[in-house]
Amino acid sequence: MSGKHWGALAVFCGLLLTAIPSMAHHSVAAEYDFDKPVEFKGTLVQMEWINPHAMLHLEVTAADGSKTVWIFQTTGAGALRQKGLARAEQGGLAVGQTYTIAGFAAKNGKPMGFIKTLKMPDGRLITMWFGDPNGN
Repeated sequence: MSGKHWGALAVFCGLLLTAIPSMAHHSVAAEYDFDKPVEFKGTLVQMEWINPHAMLHLEVTAADGSKTVWIFQTTGAGALRQKGLARAEQGGLAVGQTYTIAGFAAKNGKPMGFIKTLKMPDGRLITMWFGDPNGN
């Protein structure tokens, strides 16, 4: 293979690499404002069991009757499963149930937050703090 072909191959491979999405982890403090604590009680409308952070969608009703779906970042799906939150029929997270979430609002003003604690319908309080559901 000539030098010209090697150069073309190198450029092609470089272009392919730029198409791969970045897998870097982000700082929670970069997205959420620890000076903006929030607490909401609402109905779980969707649960995304994804990594690195599962996402909980909570429909919250305001005093005027308007509804907003807040999206809360939780720990990883595996950590939630270890705490028994994956199976609704075994006391886990269930769409349609009411939960109380305390956490921190997004810096960008969107209805998003990072969960600090989750109060289950049966009264159990689960702490989810920086990937450790026990708060350690």
